[in-house]
Amino acid sequence: MKKLILSLILISTTVMNLCSQCEDREFYGSCTSIMVGKQASADGSTITSHTCDGRYRTWMDIVPAQKHKKGDVTKILKGTLFTESMDEIVKAQLADSKSQTEPHDFEITLEVKGEIPEEDETFAFLYTAYPCMNEKNLAIGETTIEGRKELENDKGMFYIEELQRIVLQRCTTARQAIQLMGQLVKKYGYADTGECLTFADKDEVWHFEIFGEGKDKIGGVWAAQRIPDDHVGVSANIPRIAEINLDDKDNFMASDNVFEVAKNMNFWDGKSTFKFWQAYSGKKPFSIREWFVLSSVAPSLKLSLQDEELPFSVKPEKPVSVRDVLKFFRSTYENTEYDMTKNLLIERKKKDSEEMETVKSDYANPWFSAQMVALVNAIKDSVIVRVRNIAVPQCSYAHVIQIRGWMPDEISCVAYFTNDNPAQSPRFPVYANILKTPKTLHVSGHKRFIADAASWIYRQANKLATIRWQESRKKLEKIRDDFEDKMFEEQNKIDSESMKILKEQGKQAFQEYLTEYLNGFAAETFDAWLKMRDELWYTLIRGL
Repeated sequence: MKKLILSLILISTTVMNLCSQCEDREFYGSCTSIMVGKQASADGSTITSHTCDGRYRTWMDIVPAQKHKKGDVTKILKGTLFTESMDEIVKAQLADSKSQTEPHDFEITLEVKGEIPEEDETFAFLYTAYPCMNEKNLAIGETTIEGRKELENDKGMFYIEELQRIVLQRCTTARQAIQLMGQLVKKYGYADTGECLTFADKDEVWHFEIFGEGKDKIGGVWAAQRIPDDHVGVSANIPRIAEINLDDKDNFMASDNVFEVAKNMNFWDGKSTFKFWQAYSGKKPFSIREWFVLSSVAPSLKLSLQDEELPFSVKPEKPVSVRDVLKFFRSTYENTEYDMTKNLLIERKKKDSEEMETVKSDYANPWFSAQMVALVNAIKDSVIVRVRNIAVPQCSYAHVIQIRGWMPDEISCVAYFTNDNPAQSPRFPVYANILKTPKTLHVSGHKRFIADAASWIYRQANKLATIRWQESRKKLEKIRDDFEDKMFEEQNKIDSESMKILKEQGKQAFQEYLTEYLNGFAAETFDAWLKMRDELWYTLIRGL
């Protein structure tokens, strides 16, 4: 009987680890953003970040700066999160353009929600599913926070990803971007669920939350709070902004209807202390991810998961580096009480000895699916207690964006990027002024297996590694960390060489140099993960 149960577990591990971690939204379609102010960071940089957790597009590329004629418009689209290449978006824009007179020979799968006038000039930006940074050192992270269903109104024009696109094309600072989004939503309407954007520029970091205005009115309601320069903040799918002081213009912004909507919809009585999260969500304003990050950087606060509310942000007890943030995004709470593998122990003989030892099973990994957890717990109750890790296998892509305010504008903004599970995959550096991303990042792997898509290059080795994770991780994590070491060890050289090229040869040569560096670095990681995939297959030659 025990052999039968073990066989079921091993078969389930193989199959289920190729699926999402869990079926419910808390575990499947959620994202995390960590923010660091310039006085809280180890080197004076500002930091924002994003894990795009869910089945979203994985292609990314640079949209160049453009000049526009009077009367030009840009189409506001719905569905860009699920496109398979840039071509779909380009075609959708052309197909509905007033200047397009020729018949179309392609099918438009995106919905055009409306159009707005173009600016005379727009900035280059990195076009990820949730657009994330531009050539002017403005960066954005994102997490979906949902909120009250009564607020949603899909008749509005803008979904959050299109707001991100527009502000990256038009804005240079976080404040300017927030103000522009507020103007656009007021004029054209917001159609999405509750969303949080985490902005960073060279000087400031802001946390912005937005909801619809209700089913009877096309508009939006929003609030933004600055992360103090010496603080760390986090957003993980739950509204976090509490009291807002609109007299304090250095640290707060909000829509002009922020109190009115809450009162009219009976979310606030107009007398008690107004808290934004309480009015527009009504749910506890944090969960394990927020608690883990904030309590880790400020342990003396003794924050608890049982608290009714956590501080909006905290002052870290020691400076937080970009590598500290990368480590947070690899977290599965290992060696804490929330480690999902803590009870997956076996007894075995020590090597070259008859003495027994208790060790974690090779098959223990922190990304079991809901069904796998149920199967193990059916044998013995509560062996695995599910928690929502920061690092999850359904991640489409992840970035940590650092803006180094002391550096020249052309080189100050860099994103440390990866695809698939950020605890397993290597990072590669994407400077804001590159010309193109690697070809492996031009196609998406979210709808089907595509062998040369970056997400699947990493994913194949990552999924195989989870089958016997405690053994496989020794090799995978070493190579992952070696690439991270290489990336930061080379950074000063790349910075100085690129600026020398800019001075002596001009912007085009400078951008080509940074683009070639990205292509070469990413290609090395792809080769390493394909080689690891082949080696991991061989370890399974005798079965699981």
